[in-house]
Amino acid sequence: MNIAFVGSPQISAKILEELHKDGFNIPLVISQPDKRKKRGQSVDLSEVSTMARNLGLNTLKPLDLNDSAFRKKVEAIDIDFLVVSAYGKILPGWMLNVAHKMCINIHYSLLPKYRGASPIQTSLINGDSETGISFIKMNEKMDEGDLIKTLVLDIKKTDDKISLENRLSTLAANNIAGVLNSVNINSFNLNKQNHKDASYCIKVNKSDGRIDFGDSSNNIINKFRAYKGWPDSYFLYKDTVIKIHEMHELKDAESGISGEIINFDSNGIVVKTSDTAIVITHLQFPNKKIISAQDANNSYSDFFLKS
Repeated sequence: MNIAFVGSPQISAKILEELHKDGFNIPLVISQPDKRKKRGQSVDLSEVSTMARNLGLNTLKPLDLNDSAFRKKVEAIDIDFLVVSAYGKILPGWMLNVAHKMCINIHYSLLPKYRGASPIQTSLINGDSETGISFIKMNEKMDEGDLIKTLVLDIKKTDDKISLENRLSTLAANNIAGVLNSVNINSFNLNKQNHKDASYCIKVNKSDGRIDFGDSSNNIINKFRAYKGWPDSYFLYKDTVIKIHEMHELKDAESGISGEIINFDSNGIVVKTSDTAIVITHLQFPNKKIISAQDANNSYSDFFLKS
């Protein structure tokens, strides 16, 4: 069984590794182009590109999926299944015809809920108690293909984007072989999505990480969980962007107006929200290391407490 794997981030790299461990022949990996770092001449490879290199797999990183040279290379390879996981671009129609058996997309929500680019973040922002994985037969429409298999996963109160992504990746990696084998022997059923129940999520931007303390504490914490790792959560204070790395809610807070620092000591920076308060225990100033509230209290007390 020949598998062409298409993906980019860490959540996809684990699946590629598992396919290789399971003995599938992977003649082709397609990932996003390398990104040049701002300083120096080194480049950043996607996590899938790095995994493919470590496994010795043939990898293509096209700038344009419709490039004729790229297309010729792909169409020259004997492919039974095209497996897609968080590649980052919509595939053109011709790519959906390169596999002899099926093109399968692994989507990180219970479709038709959260079609689009940020299902994991959106489930956390909305405070959902469960999410899951949908294995779908791809078509030319975004995340609208028929369902091959769905798997449900509970969202823990302690989950953030990084931990939930890791759990979903493990779930997908542990089940992809079974999905491929069932389709290969035609032992599966396709179920159409109910398009009337569809909801959508959009690509996350860096500016989305900005915290509005006029919101409720619950919403702020959910946003913090959703954007852990990237773009991270931050607030603007005295024209300075300050990243938040750890926080929790303080329900019995003093009175004050939203956004006001109502207390600051070694235990944390207490900021009033619309209903209770948030305690920031670990933070980061621009171009500085992450520090605890205790260190911040020693070094930045005047910055936070003096007007």
